[in-house]
Amino acid sequence: MDLQLDGKVAIVAASSRGLGLACARALLGERANVVICSRRPDQLARAAQELRRTGPEGAGLHTVNVDVTRAEDITRLVSASIARFGKLDILITNAGGPAPGSFADLTEADWQSGFDSTLWPVIRLIRTSLPALQEAKERGGGCILNIVSTTVKQPVDGLLLSNAIRPAVIGLARSLSREFAKDGIRVNNVCPGSFDTDRMRNVYTRRATTLHKPLEDVAKEDAERIPLGRIGNPMELANVVAFLASPCASYVTGQTISVDGGLVNTMFG
Repeated sequence: MDLQLDGKVAIVAASSRGLGLACARALLGERANVVICSRRPDQLARAAQELRRTGPEGAGLHTVNVDVTRAEDITRLVSASIARFGKLDILITNAGGPAPGSFADLTEADWQSGFDSTLWPVIRLIRTSLPALQEAKERGGGCILNIVSTTVKQPVDGLLLSNAIRPAVIGLARSLSREFAKDGIRVNNVCPGSFDTDRMRNVYTRRATTLHKPLEDVAKEDAERIPLGRIGNPMELANVVAFLASPCASYVTGQTISVDGGLVNTMFG
């Protein structure tokens, strides 16, 4: 299926590894021009090298070293992207997620850090990108996709900050999908379940330490709770993101879609 992304320009936040990197790979595979970013220059360079080696010949890739928790860095990211490619069609917001912990463990500083790393980057990325995305209307419309978590539908023990803060992104997106519809901008959310990423391995490590269990047993137990019986490959999420970002999903907006192997057990999940 041709997703009709050839020549589109996308910013993928926090994309030097994990789900963000996979999303960049999927978009490049559809011949979109992609801007990746990270606050770690070494990881960003390795990601760019990998994408250039495995991506299609002639695909446009640009890197910007930024920290998405800093407002001035977000301004620089969007400006650099438009300077390089002349336009912006797709914005994919993404972050590593707040630290794990229970209510008793978390300090006020932890809560503030959670807001700074999880909610504010989404608000700032959208606000800064909005004028360029509004201009995309004449090319078929812009698209905003937020990578969040299944915790917005089904809270996970030990991930209190994620459980509490990420739903704010869903409320924001649902509201903006209506507000921005007149501008031809679609706004959707994608909720990853358990995927083979560094963040997930860190969660397993913390859980294994708390429960005094081998790491392998914790990972196996998590996989057994998923109806499909395994954790996901990051490209399985990235392929969904690429579809939702494409003109093939032109009538989909205001939605929150789980990509989780059937994990979320709700009627409308």
